[in-house]
Amino acid sequence: MPNTAEPGPGTQPVEFPPFEPTVPQMLRAAVAAHGPRELGVLDDRRMTFADAEAASAAIAKGLLAIGVGKGTRVGLLAPNSPDWVAAWLAIGRIGAIGVLANTYYKSRELDWVLRHADVEVLLTVSRFLGHDYLARLEEVVSPGQDPAIASPSHPLLRSVWVWGQCDALWAAPMDDLLAAGEAVSDEALAAAEAQVRPADEFTVVYTSGSTSSPKGAVHTQGAVVCHAHNLWQFRDLEAGDRIYSAMPMFWVGGMVMSLVGSIYAGACLVFDERFEPGATLALIEKEKVTSVFGWPHMAQLLVNHPDFTKRDLSSVRSGSLYALLPPEMQIDDPELRVNSLGMTETLGPHTLGVMGSRLPEEKRGSFGWAVPGMEHRIVNPETGEDCPTGERGEVWVRGYALMSRLYKVDRADTFTPDGWYRTGDSGYFDADGYFYFTGRMGDLIKSSGMNIAPREIELVLEEPDEVTHAFVCGVPHPDRLEDVAAAVVLRPGQTLTAEELRKYVAERVASYKVPRHIAVYNTPDHLPWLDSGKINLTGVKTLLAERFADDP
Repeated sequence: MPNTAEPGPGTQPVEFPPFEPTVPQMLRAAVAAHGPRELGVLDDRRMTFADAEAASAAIAKGLLAIGVGKGTRVGLLAPNSPDWVAAWLAIGRIGAIGVLANTYYKSRELDWVLRHADVEVLLTVSRFLGHDYLARLEEVVSPGQDPAIASPSHPLLRSVWVWGQCDALWAAPMDDLLAAGEAVSDEALAAAEAQVRPADEFTVVYTSGSTSSPKGAVHTQGAVVCHAHNLWQFRDLEAGDRIYSAMPMFWVGGMVMSLVGSIYAGACLVFDERFEPGATLALIEKEKVTSVFGWPHMAQLLVNHPDFTKRDLSSVRSGSLYALLPPEMQIDDPELRVNSLGMTETLGPHTLGVMGSRLPEEKRGSFGWAVPGMEHRIVNPETGEDCPTGERGEVWVRGYALMSRLYKVDRADTFTPDGWYRTGDSGYFDADGYFYFTGRMGDLIKSSGMNIAPREIELVLEEPDEVTHAFVCGVPHPDRLEDVAAAVVLRPGQTLTAEELRKYVAERVASYKVPRHIAVYNTPDHLPWLDSGKINLTGVKTLLAERFADDP
């Protein structure tokens, strides 16, 4: 049965690593403890911890040979793979700054990030799942016929190094970078590593916001290395575990929770080029995966696949794809599952409970408690004063895992004078220190003078067994300012009408909160989603506004 006796808020200490928290020191400790164990698997390629040390050393020497050093901004554009891991470690080992690029980027997005982040060197795959990155680069960078790029559009970009076929005259194969590194001695690499400090900026991770240009959160070596170690106490990862995670490592969830968490535990990441239910089930069986992580709709697709009952998934014991867990480990009521609140700016969770445990009934719907070492304020956005315990307000956060800055944004425009970051999230802590998330501050619906929190209505709409997702927002109305509207996705094979849903909600909340408009969908594919797997709320609002534009 799931653990029901989880420790409460304030009972867990901050747990930082027993060495100076830098990538070189972390890797050295991991290789000493887990050298022959596998760290990454992709198809038939298997990379041990010792292999990761050797591969990252080769790339690090290559980067040193072309003039990369502490503070040089190195773009990394590649899918989850042993190559990505080796390159990320290499960048960290020499104190460079890794700019993590999204493999879903189209030409315009790639152009924007390369320019905004001032990328000087780019490590990229040539192609991936139909994406031709060299063609996209050619569209926007306008390079000359020389590997030493000097482009007016991207004046800081100097070179592009490619895994895979490279026909462009302005780029060079990764093998050439590795060959250049052969002239760099082990002593020279060690000397560069010795200059890396926890306070050094290490990575820039861009958010996937749906309403504005992405923000580049800058994180230090110490924050990345410490946060994964501190979160380890909330998890059940062990040496030899095998983790399937659909989370891309160019986002903080994949980087911190999957990669760095595995490095500490001595676990192996089982990579998959693409999520395809049948192939993924076969992979989980073949690699004897112990932990499975992904988005909720993935679990449903896996369970509904005809191969689900034919595969031996007995190795799986934990993860966020609950339907794949053994029956005795499943928590059917989603409101009693441990949840977390996190963001790119805090390297993932800043509130969390012990994963795999069941919440007490009286803490239904909570998002755990403050991660040790992270502080919170719940602030009334109108007065700037702290809210009383149990009262909803804006969440402010600070602590060791908070980003050092937003790239190209003044500190005064990012943090309060005493270092707090206004998250834009809404919630409250109860008297026992448990946190409850109630939505985004900007998502409040104003209808006929009433303030309505969408998340409150979403929770009610998601209660019926027939419903898998509910998204609530405000749509314009000439007299009431906004009306409450909802997009509801049903489980496969289920039926439920908009009127039945409206009646259900009306029986449970005040009348002014009941959605005036409800659109029912039989599949989530009819709704707009971000590349990160999150719902595009701006897109949902536009969709519903257009659908109900002529409905009073």
